[in-house]
Amino acid sequence: MATVLPPPSKRQRTAIAEKAREQQDIDAIPSDLGSIRVHFYEQSTGQATGAPVAIPVADATVKNLELLLNTLQGNDASERVPYRFTFGADGQVVDIVNDIYRALLKPGLRTTEDTISLHYTPQAVFRVRAVSRCSASIPGHGEAILATSFTSCSSSRLVTGSGDNNARIFDTDTGTPFHTLKGHTSWVLVASWSPDDTTIATGSMDNTVRLWDPKTGQPLGQPLKGHTKWITSLAWEPYHLRQSSTTQRLASSSKDSTVRIWDSISKRIDLVLSGHKSSVSCVRWGGTGTIYTASHDKTIKLWDSTKGTLISTLTAHAHWVNHLALSTDFVLRTAYHDHTGTIPSTDAEKISKAKLRFETAATINNIVTERLVTASDDCTIYLWSPTSSPSTNATIKPLARLLGHQKQVNHVTFSPSGTLIASSSFDNHIKLWNATTGAFLYTLRGHVGAVYMSCFSPDSRLLVSGSKDTTLKVWDTATGKLKEDLPGHRDEVFAVDWSPDGRAVASGGKDKQVRVWRH
Repeated sequence: MATVLPPPSKRQRTAIAEKAREQQDIDAIPSDLGSIRVHFYEQSTGQATGAPVAIPVADATVKNLELLLNTLQGNDASERVPYRFTFGADGQVVDIVNDIYRALLKPGLRTTEDTISLHYTPQAVFRVRAVSRCSASIPGHGEAILATSFTSCSSSRLVTGSGDNNARIFDTDTGTPFHTLKGHTSWVLVASWSPDDTTIATGSMDNTVRLWDPKTGQPLGQPLKGHTKWITSLAWEPYHLRQSSTTQRLASSSKDSTVRIWDSISKRIDLVLSGHKSSVSCVRWGGTGTIYTASHDKTIKLWDSTKGTLISTLTAHAHWVNHLALSTDFVLRTAYHDHTGTIPSTDAEKISKAKLRFETAATINNIVTERLVTASDDCTIYLWSPTSSPSTNATIKPLARLLGHQKQVNHVTFSPSGTLIASSSFDNHIKLWNATTGAFLYTLRGHVGAVYMSCFSPDSRLLVSGSKDTTLKVWDTATGKLKEDLPGHRDEVFAVDWSPDGRAVASGGKDKQVRVWRH
């Protein structure tokens, strides 16, 4: 029987209360500091909003700053937008987490005599609740689950790839298998939905890519053959870049050091991108028409998706590049689907909405800029902004080198808002970084085994991570604290995904079961 600690004595309770009272007194903002002048600037355009405003230091909290900014913009109480505030000076960026006093005045970064320039970015107007319970544990696969992916619009359909040579579609509302996608002759390593949810692509150890109809579970034609080794990653062409409603292209990267671009309608190879000297570990298709590839030859290459020509090569890593992510990944995945659930009626409207969502997410200082983050076995992460390079011939230098992990970095991801980066490593930790400057924010400690991957909630306020220690953990990205601990898997958790509508998290791993987690 477990030892139960006795309740605290009266003396202990008094001491605890006294300590809490002292702590509260220390944390209180002094009331005799007078006022400070604050000037608001929009992060994406750099334009000032209104004139500088004098605010009492004691009232300069994030909540009051939000209220003041909404008033300056003329927003009604029903239209209020939550904002995130940052202060940048001398090459460093400070997040205003609670109030200006603790963030800037107490550390001595600014005084009450200065005018403080605050840059603001709108946060999601909807709020995702942290998942806290396992709503379904669905058997079906005969081997470890290696990939999980929700549809781009909802949490009701999930596709998984497994070591039993099958992919499966699950109905997560009822917790039941929907279709089994049979055809591959070896492990299914990657599975991906097209941005409009009409097609599923799977890549396998049998060197082929297969396309499936998600409604019937039937294969769409013959397998796409061409690669000579297994498929490592898949990336669909962004919806707003499609030439017409009948074209749908897909990029696949392989261990054979090539990337192939397929026309998913005619099932033919459009282009072959060859130039890497070793396995291509990851491919991403950017919203400006650039394809990004990361390889075990220590380089990242940028390709023109229409001509198939090499644009530039990024060299900085000293070991294999394991993974890469784009700041626009979330809007490219969800295309014209947003939190309102309204879907445009015509193809032209869908393309224009997808393009508008992409441009809104990628615009910084009135320039459409896609940032790129890469993770490597050399324990480092690099942040790049290749599209803002002055010339294609110039050597592209990284914006920042993100140091701190003690072992190989396995996975990186941008938050949907584009303001945070999360990196998962074999050193059992996740680290959060500022996505604009690369500044370190928090180390998320709690896992006791290697962290394989992590995924942000659609509102960027939460992060879920899957680990070798058999647990999932949900973290608060504003404070870096653990929000929920989710035990339940009986073995290592290899794959995790948060649905784009924020309602569910799916995880899969070595115990062969898909688990769906909800609030």
